[in-house]
Amino acid sequence: MSNRNVREEKPEAAESAAQAVDQMLDSRSVPSRSPWQIMLRKLRRNRVAMLGLYVLAGLYLAAIFAGFLAPYQYDNADHDAPFHPPMLTRLHVFDEQGNFHRPFVYGIKPEDLQLKTFSEDKTKSYPLRFFVRGDDYHILWLVHSDIHLFGVDAPGRIFLFGADKVGQDLCSRLLYGAQVSLSIGIVGIFISTLIGMLIGGIAGYFGGAVDFVLMRVVEVLLALPSLYFILIMRQTLGTAFSSTQVYLIMVLILAFIGWASEARVIRGMVLSIKEHEYIVAARALGYGNMRIIIRHILPNTLSFVIVTATLSVPFYILSEVALSFLGVGIQEPEASWGNMLRDANNVRFLTDFPWVLMPGFFILCAVMAWNFLGDGLRDAADPRTLN
Repeated sequence: MSNRNVREEKPEAAESAAQAVDQMLDSRSVPSRSPWQIMLRKLRRNRVAMLGLYVLAGLYLAAIFAGFLAPYQYDNADHDAPFHPPMLTRLHVFDEQGNFHRPFVYGIKPEDLQLKTFSEDKTKSYPLRFFVRGDDYHILWLVHSDIHLFGVDAPGRIFLFGADKVGQDLCSRLLYGAQVSLSIGIVGIFISTLIGMLIGGIAGYFGGAVDFVLMRVVEVLLALPSLYFILIMRQTLGTAFSSTQVYLIMVLILAFIGWASEARVIRGMVLSIKEHEYIVAARALGYGNMRIIIRHILPNTLSFVIVTATLSVPFYILSEVALSFLGVGIQEPEASWGNMLRDANNVRFLTDFPWVLMPGFFILCAVMAWNFLGDGLRDAADPRTLN
């Protein structure tokens, strides 16, 4: 083969090799992802965080559909059955003769009302029915109905998790209490996040005297002991309020306390963001300061805000629980996990009727689930972790 033929074959070989490399790179290429897609992808890989997300989804769905899932209204009481033990393990499918039936419960026979002891009246049985009619309720103030997922015919009663000191069903009160204890965290953090972002954005963007004054206000709020300050403000407002008014007052107090720490961190982020080229270009185009802050600066802090808000929700839940437990929050007969725990403040109730601690179990689940999800979001938002 002549040297000329070798020279002609070399470009063809080089071209075919380049095509092969390009095909290999194309086959291995990974589609580009936005920062939010990368964050979501990393979150899905975190099993503990996803477990927290699933638990929270279940709790909030149960709270939304509490009226349908609960067999009774939160204030429906059987005063002849105070502290009745849980019936979850007393659902029967075989009668006294050994015949198989659909799940049922026996009637309640009081043994000693002083000692709060009861036995099963096996002369009366009440089958467990689904989609039964009972107390009226609303779902999200839109749907009105009286159909419940399960229940028994009157005069029978079913206490899956037991009853409280006045004979109210704990299962029903737990579901209705979730509407207060869980929603106060979402509503409170939403309000405090908006305030914190706005104050922090203004302080960081304008700087100077505006920054100095706003940060001194933040430092004063951070120096206050939160729980004591909440108690003082709640007591100052008095107790002559309806449950709805008390709920709104608690949300406003908690939001007023919670925005300070977030505002300080947002302010630090804005100090660096406002020097970027696109902010300088927005100023050059004549955009107003508030438009630049709201539309161009604050959206770039959303990843931090979401993580911080998720980690802060347990503070709001526990604050409501503490206030209601101390008697300055949601009042009876309205249900919240905090005022339901007040029965556990009595040593005798705690030792003889341990099911009064059931709200504490759900508080623990909700708080831990929010912490798991918040930790997962924090890791997913960290650009130093692997995609």
